[in-house]
Amino acid sequence: QALLVESGGGLVQAGGSLRLSCAASGRPYSTYALGWFRQAPGKGREFVAAITWSGSTTYYADSVKDRFAIAKDNPRNTIYLQMNSLKPDDTATYYCALTKGLRVTEQGEYNDWGQGTQVTVSS
Repeated sequence: QALLVESGGGLVQAGGSLRLSCAASGRPYSTYALGWFRQAPGKGREFVAAITWSGSTTYYADSVKDRFAIAKDNPRNTIYLQMNSLKPDDTATYYCALTKGLRVTEQGEYNDWGQGTQVTVSS
């Protein structure tokens, strides 16, 4: 089972930026991708972005694709989520997860999850 540890959350004003990190260890052999999901209070968990293990392909939710960027540091097995032009609607707990499946936007495809990091955007 993989261990995923997120960091980088915090409080930021609307329009500001944050960078989240997720360090992965104990990667299962057939990992396809790492993803970011988020869950706002009272809402379900939603897909944000994903990147293949090689770092060659990225995926984004429509709500963030012009503002967020996902990247992978292969030697460190760490992924990053650069979040720019943040909005109060981006306030949520952000989770990193790992999948062996191809349907990277579906949380049911992910087997291993981090504990989450809180992002709060004030208006």
